[in-house]
Amino acid sequence: MEFSARQIADYLQGEVEGDPTVLVNDFSKIEEGRPGTISFLANPRYESYIYESKSSIVLVNKTFIPSKAINATLIRVDNAYESLAKLMTLASAGDKPGKGISSLATIHPDAQLADDVFADSFVSVAAGARIGAGVQLHSKVTVGENVTIGDGCILYPGAVIYRDTQIGRNCVIHANAVIGSDGFGFAPTDDGSYRKIPQLGNVILEDDVEIGACSTVDRATMGSTIISRGVKIDNLVQVAHNVEIGEDSVIASQTGIAGSTKIGRKVMFGGQVGISGHLLIADGTMLGAQAGVGSSIKVPGKIWSGSPAVPMNIFRRSYVVSKNLPELQNTINALKKQVEALEKAVMSGE
Repeated sequence: MEFSARQIADYLQGEVEGDPTVLVNDFSKIEEGRPGTISFLANPRYESYIYESKSSIVLVNKTFIPSKAINATLIRVDNAYESLAKLMTLASAGDKPGKGISSLATIHPDAQLADDVFADSFVSVAAGARIGAGVQLHSKVTVGENVTIGDGCILYPGAVIYRDTQIGRNCVIHANAVIGSDGFGFAPTDDGSYRKIPQLGNVILEDDVEIGACSTVDRATMGSTIISRGVKIDNLVQVAHNVEIGEDSVIASQTGIAGSTKIGRKVMFGGQVGISGHLLIADGTMLGAQAGVGSSIKVPGKIWSGSPAVPMNIFRRSYVVSKNLPELQNTINALKKQVEALEKAVMSGE
């Protein structure tokens, strides 16, 4: 289906700069733009591509000021990245979900499924599970005993939901994610071995949560591990037992959060962040990639980086110094030799 620049601008409440009749029927990255497609520019680092791009339409922020002529028609919006997401959501709305229960699915008689649930081949739904309207369970999804899944959720192939997990509405759980597995709880014994501590709690995912592929969210030892409304978790993330993550937080790949840490609202964690257990992380905290957090962060809205993590202004100063360590060492060695020479001269009476 084709859309004109004018139709797109009207949908996004944007402003057309160029030919309002130009048509597009696909998306493309700005550096790989081709006629008949729409691209976007949100990051200034990619600005150079807009002057050479063959895309027919480019979404840009209203604040964007070009430094030279642009061939494409521009649609100016308040937030180009958010507007792209709206367009892509609209484009994907035409994808038709599966329908019905596969003859190869295993549904326990005591499970309750809404009439329009889709369950693909080799799906397993255990006793006491309650599955809401419009839920899609793709191939090999496993839903444990007494699990609740709210309306409109999508569980992709191989996702495993352990017993007693509660999932809100419109959540997305990607392939091979595991929700509700045992927390890492073992008690040392006198002989040096470890005795497993039963994990009796559960996991609660509130509405509009997305969990990436191969990520894990462990059940609580007691009580609940809680992922609050609107949280987005990338692939390959580990969330340990009794962790709580506040609303609208985003966590990038390979992050690990140890047990009983309480994370505030609207935090942003880069890739490979590591957080020790039993900490408090304030609202709005931003952690750079590979940050290692070993103590609580109590002041909201600050940026931290490094391992151990320090405020960004300190990290930048330290980084500048660390790059110059070889030269500083040479300077110290030269000064040391000068001091030794002066001491020798003083001792000899010269």
